[in-house]
Amino acid sequence: MWGRRRGAGPGGGAEELRARRREREAALRKARREQQLVSKRLLREDEAERGQDGAERAVLDPVLQGEVSELLRGVQRGSEDRRGWLRRLRRALQSKETQQEFVRLDGAVRTLVGLFTCSLPDVQLEAARCLHELSHSSDAAVAEACVPVTSYLLTYLSGHSIELMELCLYTLGNLVVESEVVRKKLLPQGIIPVLASCIQSPHEAVLEGLGYVLSQLLQAKEAPAEIIPLVLDSVLPQHMLRLVCSGLKFGTGAAVEFAWCLHYIVYDVLFCSHTANVELMSLGAVPALTSLLCDIASEISPSDSEGLELLICPVLRCLGNLLAEETGREAQPQDERLLVALFIIMHCYLQQHPFLIPESLWLLNNLTDEPFFCSALLSMDLLPALLQLLPHSQTVSTLVLTVLCNIAEKGPAYCQQLHQQAALPLLLHVLVVPDPEVVGQCLELLHLLFLHWPQVAADFVKQGGHQTLEQHQSTPELQERVRVLLEMALQPLGASAFSSSSTALSTFSQMT
Repeated sequence: MWGRRRGAGPGGGAEELRARRREREAALRKARREQQLVSKRLLREDEAERGQDGAERAVLDPVLQGEVSELLRGVQRGSEDRRGWLRRLRRALQSKETQQEFVRLDGAVRTLVGLFTCSLPDVQLEAARCLHELSHSSDAAVAEACVPVTSYLLTYLSGHSIELMELCLYTLGNLVVESEVVRKKLLPQGIIPVLASCIQSPHEAVLEGLGYVLSQLLQAKEAPAEIIPLVLDSVLPQHMLRLVCSGLKFGTGAAVEFAWCLHYIVYDVLFCSHTANVELMSLGAVPALTSLLCDIASEISPSDSEGLELLICPVLRCLGNLLAEETGREAQPQDERLLVALFIIMHCYLQQHPFLIPESLWLLNNLTDEPFFCSALLSMDLLPALLQLLPHSQTVSTLVLTVLCNIAEKGPAYCQQLHQQAALPLLLHVLVVPDPEVVGQCLELLHLLFLHWPQVAADFVKQGGHQTLEQHQSTPELQERVRVLLEMALQPLGASAFSSSSTALSTFSQMT
């Protein structure tokens, strides 16, 4: 319970670390879905279907079964007004009930596929929009009814119509969200090679749509075993990294999507295989993402930073998880600018987008496993800014304390500087927080400070810290650590204190 949590923030042993990290990632992914960042996408060209603020209007009421059949017959008749019938059908398909009714009609999807593959561009585009409406359904049966069109969607990604390519991409992305059946069909049809070909497109709209499809595939439960190996065997990773790092110059839309793609690859293999991370690092992912964060930090300010948080978040997470492994830390350049960039990001987004603070601290935690970054943080006078974050929230407090533990673990000189910069009074305030996890991390830091710089223990007692500590003696998960710390704190300075600290260190080692 006392051991150092190398590279992963608060937690216990390796299995507990993995479980905590999975829980945290699951919560963050859920939050991302709630913020409409991973939900299905819907392209609608008719502005009359949107409110003045750009929000989609409420879907139409479902039409009766006979009306759905009439719409289908109108589409099938082959009259000059076929495009008009398709437009009416598309609007009707905005209703979930109508979508379900439509796919149950004999020959309905087959008719749409036929029109989608016809030689009349206007009709083809309207049929594509109808299929796109179907792809937006939350009913897996509707998505699976669209399986016959998947090969054609892939085929038209090599066409010349940017609008059609964009529709095909978002339709594919929507379909793979809902149905494993669709994903199983697309893989042998060659979706990964097709996407690898498209990723060299010069069109931002196409690249953003491609990133959306790929991000949905990489979130599938079968991704680690079936999808990620195909992605890594293609040219996709090098182009994804290129597009992420050029996001500040050529638009952040595609960069955001591909940053999440890189994150999903790194995250999924973190618990399965190290191969992907090694391959990404061989492409220079760590120095490239480091440089990107430094560039972003040089451009933002508290008054002008809106929008970039969408790119910063996955970049922080991707780099943080790469550095959670030993090979990642070896690839990290010793660049003090990254520390400065992290503190600028935290300062700029603390009020408006506080979710970036834990992401930044997670990366800082993995950086400060290395003595270079601990020394740089202290020498660049960044410690006061770090200490100011202690009261922010439970998650932030725990991460700040973990970073401080990384620093204190480096030995007496580091603990002396922590003490000289008034860390102790803030730690006394943390001890009264009614949160066992935060207090537990604070106890670990105090243990390191007492052990490496005994003057901290003496000052702790002078400031009444031992009395505050005694209040946690009845907390089961803390009481043993509290007992040992009290023994250390109440020993006089000198040889006896050293002896007590040595005994305590042995005790802590047994608790780990």
